[in-house]
Amino acid sequence: MAYKILRKEILNPTVTLMEINAPYVARKAHAGEFIILRVDEKGERIPLTIADYDIDKGSVTIIFQIVGLSTYKLNQLNEGDEVLDFVGPLGKPTDILNVKKALVIGGGVGAAIAYPICKALKLQGSYVDAIVGFRSKDIVILEDEFKNSSDNLYIYTDDGSYGKKGFVTSDLNELLKNNYDEVFVIGSLMMMKNVVNVTKEYGTKTTVSMNSIMIDGTGMCGGCKLYIDGKMKFACVDGPDFDGFKVDFDSMILKSKMYKEVEHHKYETYCNLMKEKVNG
Repeated sequence: MAYKILRKEILNPTVTLMEINAPYVARKAHAGEFIILRVDEKGERIPLTIADYDIDKGSVTIIFQIVGLSTYKLNQLNEGDEVLDFVGPLGKPTDILNVKKALVIGGGVGAAIAYPICKALKLQGSYVDAIVGFRSKDIVILEDEFKNSSDNLYIYTDDGSYGKKGFVTSDLNELLKNNYDEVFVIGSLMMMKNVVNVTKEYGTKTTVSMNSIMIDGTGMCGGCKLYIDGKMKFACVDGPDFDGFKVDFDSMILKSKMYKEVEHHKYETYCNLMKEKVNG
């Protein structure tokens, strides 16, 4: 099976969109599910949420941030190139069936995960408000897509260079007075924790997407282990969506820091080797 890159779009300096030829995955895909891909035989397995899919075209869209060696290598590929593995859909679809009024919140590259949920809600006839937050104007992504899939879109930037200055929680207390059936939150662990701290005060059901380190995607490696209401779960098979009120965010934040130094070292080493080859 050839997983050819049909389209590549640079959304901002560190975030790229790719549309991949994967008809079997597209046929079964739902909002909230993810795929695991490998760039080549020596590549790591990268879990990426399905950002969109087209059954007729047989394609699946992924959006990724260049944060380490594997995503750097993926970004070096262009339209017409192929990735070695593209497995999915994995995980459980986001449960939106009985949601008539929703608030969808996406932070940074998490907006790429929030968008398909927003779109699915709108397609089923739900009322949808959306909040997306970014550090600055130059990294805003999917603005038009969110506008087309929501009744109201609120954009925030940390520095005030676009939309309103502030964070996704800045006006959350006021918006929660709209009595949403459910809030869906996707972003950094700290951002999701902060949102949950606010929604909990109102008792508004809140679903978070836990995008952890994964290897096999079947619950066997244990890399995506987390604790929900004190019980051990695996993001790949039990999630990635969980009740935000029950997630142990502190243990997840501590765990996430363990991988950053190693990944940064691998990325820097590879880039330096490439520079040495180019310079002879």
